Amino acid sequence: MTDAILTLNAGSSSIKFAVFRFAGGELLPLASGQVEGIGGQAHFAAKSEQGATVETAIGGPAERVNHAAALRAAVDWLQSAEKDARIVAVGHRVVHGGPDYAAPILIDPRVLNVLRRLIPLAPLHQPHNLAGVEAALAAFPDAAQVACFDTGFHRSHPFVADTFALPRHFYDEGVRRYGFHGLSYEYVSRRLREVAPAVAAGRVIIAHLGNGASACGLRGGRSVASTMGFTALDGLPMGTRCGQLDPGVVLYLMAEKGMSPADISDLLYKESGLKGLSGLSNDMRTLEASPEPAARQAIDYFVERVKREIGGLAAAIGGVDAIVFAGGIGEHSWRTRQKILSDMIWLGVALDLGANARNDRCVTAPASATPVYVIPTDEERMIAEHTIECAGLKPVAKELATA
Repeated sequence: MTDAILTLNAGSSSIKFAVFRFAGGELLPLASGQVEGIGGQAHFAAKSEQGATVETAIGGPAERVNHAAALRAAVDWLQSAEKDARIVAVGHRVVHGGPDYAAPILIDPRVLNVLRRLIPLAPLHQPHNLAGVEAALAAFPDAAQVACFDTGFHRSHPFVADTFALPRHFYDEGVRRYGFHGLSYEYVSRRLREVAPAVAAGRVIIAHLGNGASACGLRGGRSVASTMGFTALDGLPMGTRCGQLDPGVVLYLMAEKGMSPADISDLLYKESGLKGLSGLSNDMRTLEASPEPAARQAIDYFVERVKREIGGLAAAIGGVDAIVFAGGIGEHSWRTRQKILSDMIWLGVALDLGANARNDRCVTAPASATPVYVIPTDEERMIAEHTIECAGLKPVAKELATA
C-alpha cells in the first residue's frame, strides 16, 4: 500500500478533492475531482493520473445529497481507481482561522469547537468547510485531519493593516481585517521564489482574480496588506460579490428598503459583482464574448478596481518590484490583464502584448522596470504540503516544496 494525502475544499454546493502519493519524501499527484450540486442531485467527476475517469450523477431525482454522501462517492471511486492508496492524512481548506490560528493545526474536538464559533465571521464558507471535516472524520477515522486556513498567511499584518477605525474593544473581540485566499498567495509566493528569486525577496503584489478575487502586497514573501477584510466581501468586485462598499449603503437598504440581514447577505454575496453589474453572468468569459454594453461596463468596473487596489498596495509596501497574476481570470484572461496593465507605465510596467496574449510566464517586455508574471495557483498542493508537515510525516523533498 502507498501512503496518500487527501485534500478537501468543501463549499456550500461542492467538494473539490485531490490525492497525492507520499513516498520517499515525494509528493506526486494521484487523482483529483469534484462533486457539484450538493443539496440536490449532485454530479461527480474525477480523473486519475493513470487515466481513469468518471462522470456520473449521485442520488436520485428527488434525493438531496449531503457532504457526507458526496465524500463517500469520492472515496468509493478512489478505492476502485487507486486500489493501492491508503489515506493517512486529510488536509482541509478552512476559510477562517480567526485571530488565533496563524498556522495549520491538527483537528481535535477542541479545535473543531473553536472553528464552529467562527461561523458568524464566514457564514457562507465556514459551515461547509466544517461539514467536509466532519464527513472526513467519519470516512477516515484513523487518518490525521489538518485544518489549513485561508486567513493564516495574513496574520503577519501590522496593526494598521488589520484594524478598522472603530472603538478598540471591537478589535479585541475579533472584528478586524483578516484577509483571505492565503493558501493561494502562499503557494504563488513560493513558486515565485523559484521563478525569480531576486524579485520574490522584494516588494510583490499578487492579484488572485477569479470568481473570488483579491490582491495582496508582500515584502520578503510575507503578507503586509490584503484587499479583503473582515469577510470575503471586501476589496475587489467578484463574480457575485460586491467588493468594496460604503457601509452607509447597508444602512440605507435596511432603513429605506426594509431589507433584512438575510436579504442583504444574499444581495451582497450572491447577486452583486460581475453578475449584478452586467445582469448577464458572473463568468468573465461570457462577459468578454458578449456584445451587451452592460457586459463591457461590468468588465470596466472590475478592471478599474483592480488598478486602484494595485496602486494602494504599492503604497502600502513602499513600491513594487513585481506583479503576479493568478486565479482563473488572472491566469487565462489576457484581455483583462491587458486592460489592467496597459497604462501602468507609471508603475514601471511595459506590457509585451504578444507574450500576454499567449499567457506566457512573463508578460512584460525585457526592458520593463517592473516584471509581471502569470503563475497558476495550486491550493491543493499547498494544503498537502502543510498537511504532511503538520501531521509529522516525513518532510516533502525540497524541490517539491517549492514547486
